[in-house]
Amino acid sequence: MTQKSTESPIEELHRIRRDISDRFAGDIAAIAEDAAKRQAESNRPVWQPNTTNQAMHPSGESGDLPMDKPSPAAR
Repeated sequence: MTQKSTESPIEELHRIRRDISDRFAGDIAAIAEDAAKRQAESNRPVWQPNTTNQAMHPSGESGDLPMDKPSPAAR
């Protein structure tokens, strides 16, 4: 018979995260490199978005109206 764990799912996630961090001495770059290597070796498909992340304003401007001009709604 399997014994049921007494830790909550959140506690389990925190424990796993600590175990992974300990295994790589807290080096986030090493953790990410290992994760990428394991993912590549798994041959599982990885979701890729159909669009690229682009600014809404190609000029890079925020799109806010200048403070000295009233908004179109205020006219």
